[in-house]
Amino acid sequence: MEVKELRKRLLAKKKKDKTVHPKDLLSTGSTLLNLACSGTSIGGFLKGKYYFLVGDSASGKTFLSLTCLAEAAINKEFKDYRFIYDNAEDGAMMDIEKFFGSGVAARMTAPGLYDGELVFSETIEDFYYNLDDAIGLGQPFIYILDSMDALSSEAEADKFNEQKQAYRKGKTTTGSYGDGKAKKNSAGIRKALSGLRRTGSILIIINQTRDNLGFGFEKKTRSGGHALRFYATLELWSSVKSKIKKTVKGKLRQIGVECRIQIKKNRITGRESDLLIPIYHSFGIDDLGSCVDYLLAENHWEKRGQSLRADEFGFKGKRESFIKMIEENELEDDLRDIVGKVWNEIESLSSIDRKKRYA
Repeated sequence: MEVKELRKRLLAKKKKDKTVHPKDLLSTGSTLLNLACSGTSIGGFLKGKYYFLVGDSASGKTFLSLTCLAEAAINKEFKDYRFIYDNAEDGAMMDIEKFFGSGVAARMTAPGLYDGELVFSETIEDFYYNLDDAIGLGQPFIYILDSMDALSSEAEADKFNEQKQAYRKGKTTTGSYGDGKAKKNSAGIRKALSGLRRTGSILIIINQTRDNLGFGFEKKTRSGGHALRFYATLELWSSVKSKIKKTVKGKLRQIGVECRIQIKKNRITGRESDLLIPIYHSFGIDDLGSCVDYLLAENHWEKRGQSLRADEFGFKGKRESFIKMIEENELEDDLRDIVGKVWNEIESLSSIDRKKRYA
């Protein structure tokens, strides 16, 4: 089938999304995650909002956040945005240009600059002052804090100094450090929300999971207080579902992880979701692969042995050959539209069909 004819047929099947305006959406870099967040394949994060990403170690939190910058760099609606990466834990050491493009490498900056050196937040107070400075400039931005756990506080420093001095004098003090983050977050995020809304800016706060040693059904918890969740437009939790492996030179080697994303709070659609996103060490988020796997899992396409059949594209063959065909013919958006259609069809069929109670 001719590519032009195929594209024309696919375009004829598209439906306009009426939930949110496309100009207000930033893609997460994952079609499935976009759909889970907003109900549309175009994007997952709305401008002017705050997002909370909690996750286990090595579960893709930083990668997912920085991919948002990569998507913003190729989206004309975000051409005037500052890219602020507050690397508080000094943990992200990947090649920014390789994974996220030259646009991100050129535009990404720290929240502060002193004597030509990048300055990152060290305390919770630093973070909210830096965030307020960014809002005060009036220029829209995407601000990523990586991570809340890496920040200390003035209260923690004061208690440390008190105990240190007492120890040196052979004395003891009572009480623990008590970082005071919960209280600072309650006031800080509440104050920042209006500024984010006014400038159309996006704030992403990353937090690390902790084992829940107390009572309750949840195995994992996190620090920082209730405000982090209360004010978030979306709360996402990431974990490693499994390791992706490949046999290379006779040995099975890990080449990536299958990241599980759970949306535990969603103010955009009200729906919670649970999905899998493959992330490769040498490539990043495999969006096309996850789209193909989703359509096969939902029985939209048929698979027999190593061969799949994608009727919309007139294709029958191996998975990797199909993905290569999509890339070579620049049909990525058409594949994403099909995934969006199937996703929303499932959502529609899952809804209760009743008479509207209120006019």
